[in-house]
Amino acid sequence: MHWDFALILIFFATAVPWLGRRRVRRLMDVPQTTRRDRLTLYVSTIVFQWLATGLILWRTGAHGIRTTDLGLTIPNPAIVSIVSLLLAALVLANQIFSLRHMAAHPSESQSIVHHLARKVFPQDSAEKWAFSALVLTVAFCEEVVYRGFAQYIFAEWPVRSVAAGIVGSAALFSLAHLYQGRRGLLSTFVVGLIFSLVRWGTGSLAPPMLAHFVADLTAGFLAPSRLGESGDTRNHC
Repeated sequence: MHWDFALILIFFATAVPWLGRRRVRRLMDVPQTTRRDRLTLYVSTIVFQWLATGLILWRTGAHGIRTTDLGLTIPNPAIVSIVSLLLAALVLANQIFSLRHMAAHPSESQSIVHHLARKVFPQDSAEKWAFSALVLTVAFCEEVVYRGFAQYIFAEWPVRSVAAGIVGSAALFSLAHLYQGRRGLLSTFVVGLIFSLVRWGTGSLAPPMLAHFVADLTAGFLAPSRLGESGDTRNHC
């Protein structure tokens, strides 16, 4: 494995989870976030994601890795389109079901994710536009990082193994969500496995990118009203 690839993987396996947990702890320590806090969070995340993705595309290109190897092409448009729509519909249904379950069982929804959502999800139209840009960035960049770059590297080194690529990328993706606790680690690992399998089966990142976008946008736009928190947070913007 090239030294720069190793450094990138180490960074995403150690620094990213640590930085994520530190940021979440800081957010949890404040009674409430302001509009400026949320917009600052959105912008800083967007900048970091694009810088990381740009670095990866630069280094993979320098080593002769093709965009096809990273899933940045659509080898079969018909199959990719069908799979993309099916996966997005499945993710949308799951998100709506989960939000309804949390609303119906408030005692079960008092998790770190629930409390964090009250502080980071958009509360007005301007924030929703910024949040949409964030979700679009995350859907593209994280899929390139985890299902593109990481899956390719794990599948090629130390020995060629499709299974290693799928499991390795899912594990790295799960670590990035360490701040969500054990339940979050497990759920994101399962999601990572599904997305990795789809990326391998279709040869394209398009289906997981669309599903990722739908999942995050649905949560950000529907969770405040479904969980009855929007009125509480708007008063403090």
